[in-house]
Amino acid sequence: MKLGKPARIFVPSVCSPEKIERIRSYGADLVVTGERYADALAASEAWAAESGALRIHAYDQVETLLGQGTVGLELEEQAPNLDTLLVAVGGGGLIGGVAAWYSGRIKIIGVEPEAAPTLTRALQAGRPVDSPAGGIAADSLAPKRVGELMLPIAQTHVQSVLLVSDRAIEHAQEALWKVLRIVAEPGGAAALAALLTRGYQPKPGERVGILVCGANTTAVNFGGWAIHQQSEPAAQILNQTATKPC
Repeated sequence: MKLGKPARIFVPSVCSPEKIERIRSYGADLVVTGERYADALAASEAWAAESGALRIHAYDQVETLLGQGTVGLELEEQAPNLDTLLVAVGGGGLIGGVAAWYSGRIKIIGVEPEAAPTLTRALQAGRPVDSPAGGIAADSLAPKRVGELMLPIAQTHVQSVLLVSDRAIEHAQEALWKVLRIVAEPGGAAALAALLTRGYQPKPGERVGILVCGANTTAVNFGGWAIHQQSEPAAQILNQTATKPC
């Protein structure tokens, strides 16, 4: 919207209310349709074909992967001595971009919900295949299949993929909030769940990074009406402060 261009965003009904409200607050024309990501994707593709609009895929597009790769760049600048990085997997745009950035310089481990093993099944089949799309993280980590573009990257640069339960993801969310005061959506906490359950066990001295990727949740309520009313001044203050994402 900063460019003055209209944007129509398609999301499924499983999306968290927080994510839906955030998208609307940016001024987008939001369409909530279908139960899962694949349904919203099909609706968006039909509308783009009819209207001639520019398509921006959530994960299976070169520009999306390039954008996600900048996360790897920023992380390496902040933590240049990592040995291993755990990254949650949905459609694979994030792990594909990050793995492409590191290109084997560190170990990349994917983490998926047991209820949405998209990359696990794709690696087993040697190609993207339909997978279950359920579980607590269905709003962000449960497309039908991973992207065509990311799979060759994963085959080359992702060492392994671990599966975690919904309860483990919930526990990771709780731990992030109680210990670090970080608010994370289920998909954002999935990578940490693999470490807390010892699904991934670091070797002595191994330097492990966890990518926390998403805060679209209303699990912590800060009095939404007051925060909403003051959101613009707060954003201005934060934008003028020397901070770095981590």
